[in-house]
Amino acid sequence: MAPKPGAEWSTALSHLVLGVVSLHAAVSTAQASRGAAAGFLLQVLAATIMLAPGLSTHEDCLAGAWVATVIGLPLLAFDFHWVNGDRSSANLLLGGGMVLAVAGGHLSSEGRSVAGQAMLLVVAVTILIVAVFTANTYGMWGGTMLGVAGLLSRLEEDRLLLLPKEDVCRWALAAGSWAYCRALHTQRLQWE
Repeated sequence: MAPKPGAEWSTALSHLVLGVVSLHAAVSTAQASRGAAAGFLLQVLAATIMLAPGLSTHEDCLAGAWVATVIGLPLLAFDFHWVNGDRSSANLLLGGGMVLAVAGGHLSSEGRSVAGQAMLLVVAVTILIVAVFTANTYGMWGGTMLGVAGLLSRLEEDRLLLLPKEDVCRWALAAGSWAYCRALHTQRLQWE
């Protein structure tokens, strides 16, 4: 099936927005939250790989998205949990992401897809729980948007809101990343 005329622009724009939002988040959190900054940078790299035709293969793009999901997102959650004193959950999420990253080569493509979506939802739910208990509104929005991206990716539909499903997921990830960056700043200000 041939892509629709605006699909290429929609895909490029969603990758660009996710990359720019993630780069801004990485730069603005680098001093206070190095783990979160590294997680945001992994999202930037995955988006950049997708935007650079000829520099990478389809497998490289999938690998970049896999690493951004199973290592980058747990790094974001790690820092949020760590700042709030939940060291055991922080370590568990990061350790789980590292195990998935190593085991990814032994999983089928469907297995990697399910594991990546599960990691996304676990990160979203744990961020949401901590944000609710600490009354961090940005954290609640960030966790919700990450969860929405994870849930939308499991839908059978190819298009949502007149856009390709993957693009809508990237828009939700970009919104979640922005809100999560704000949540980290809010949390840091509360602890100072």
